[in-house]
Amino acid sequence: MSGNRIDREKLTIRRMIALYQRRCPDALSDEAHYQALNAYADKRLDKCVFGEEKPACKQCPVHCYQPTKREEMKQIMRWAGPRMLWRHPILTVRHLIDDRRPVPELPEKYRPKK
Repeated sequence: MSGNRIDREKLTIRRMIALYQRRCPDALSDEAHYQALNAYADKRLDKCVFGEEKPACKQCPVHCYQPTKREEMKQIMRWAGPRMLWRHPILTVRHLIDDRRPVPELPEKYRPKK
């Protein structure tokens, strides 16, 4: 079960993908592709090793996305991020606040053995 922080992150990603898909001239016309990408992002958030204490993905020491999906999400976020302020100002401000949170220590079971 996810909590408030994870749910908010899912909503932010869903809105960014939708904005990119509808408005970006470089976006694919394949709606199923973006639904699958959103489902992938939701799954990754559900399995985040930090849980509710998660840092912003760009600051996270654990890269849980596959490289191709990570690059695609970066492209979507670069394009949609500035436009989110006008369409979803509260989500954007909350995301920017979350982005400034310190990165928590990696949970014990995920630390490399010495």
